[in-house]
Amino acid sequence: MISRSVKWAAGAGLALAGLAGGAGTAYGVGDVLEIPALETDLAAESLLLDVEHIGDRLVAVGERGHIVYSDDGGRNWTQADVPVSTTLTGVDFPEGNSQHGWAVGHSGVILHTSDGGETWNHQYDGREGIPALVSHYEKRIESKEAEIEAAEDEDRVADLEWELEDLVYTRDILQEDLDSFGPWQPMLDVWFRDAEYGIAIGAYNLIYRTQNGGETWQPISGRIDNPNRFHLNEITQVEGGDLYIAGESGFIYRSTDDGSSWESIEPGYPGSFFGVVGTGDGGVLAYGLRGNIYRSGNGEEWTAVDSGSDRTLNAGDVNDSGEVVIVANDGAVVYSDDGGQSFSEYVRPARHSYVGVTLIPDDSLVLVGERGAVRTDRRGKGQEADAPTAELE
Repeated sequence: MISRSVKWAAGAGLALAGLAGGAGTAYGVGDVLEIPALETDLAAESLLLDVEHIGDRLVAVGERGHIVYSDDGGRNWTQADVPVSTTLTGVDFPEGNSQHGWAVGHSGVILHTSDGGETWNHQYDGREGIPALVSHYEKRIESKEAEIEAAEDEDRVADLEWELEDLVYTRDILQEDLDSFGPWQPMLDVWFRDAEYGIAIGAYNLIYRTQNGGETWQPISGRIDNPNRFHLNEITQVEGGDLYIAGESGFIYRSTDDGSSWESIEPGYPGSFFGVVGTGDGGVLAYGLRGNIYRSGNGEEWTAVDSGSDRTLNAGDVNDSGEVVIVANDGAVVYSDDGGQSFSEYVRPARHSYVGVTLIPDDSLVLVGERGAVRTDRRGKGQEADAPTAELE
């Protein structure tokens, strides 16, 4: 059984064991960032962690640097040319752009494609990103010390000193991890507004922004009120333009200005959220552990919705008709045809867990998870078995 938490937990466990590359691969962090993904007929049948639908093409990413794409609705897959062999956790193409896309993964890696996902280039990774984040915190520490020096009210000074202590602690932890284990912290998801502007997020409050198509990335962790460094699991844009980040320990973060600033939201459930999806009618759904779904019409007030499931909900998608599909552990697929007002659950007989899903126009779903990619009908039933054939070129 897997869950969306494998995106960060696997990276942490493997790095601490000195095996940051993936199960059974005795490579260090630097190795998996330099060794290209191995070509294999099993790429589309191995662990896949995210899938993106762009135009007539599907692109999925997963373990060992595997990226596969399909031009026939997920019936056959071709393995892409990828320069790393670390686990990849998220993929995104800007709306209306079928050529430029980005993928992220363990060791803070960020990849870019300019040919629709057929070949990928390395843009960034934790070897640059974590030192940049340490510098980011050092600048914040200097700024906070100046605030303390200028403050006159004793209560204000006490508050600022508490904030300074948090900043120093975070900087020191980042530096100690870097010195002991290398830049193992995983990126978990990525979103791009267009071919220039994008945001990548990850475990332990990692969040970076680019304004030049990924040529350079800047840490912006200080823009989110997340002093406990909870994981940032997924980023998505909903109808109307608001950005949401699904976070750990009951937190969601919303931005109304493309990520320049963020507000913290607590829908009412103390467990982790793994994703947010719009409902097509202006509503928003947040989903996560133990089948929990919360719905909001405006992002301010949230109400629990019965998902019909007690399994961890990992990924979701919505179409223009208001159909919502969320996939879960143990082969569960929860479906709504009323914009997320109500759901029904179907459990696939093989009970393989899924961590990615996309609705495609032929009334099918493509699910990805522990056994790769599979096509089903809208409710997760039937069609191809959980073992498609990869077609390599």
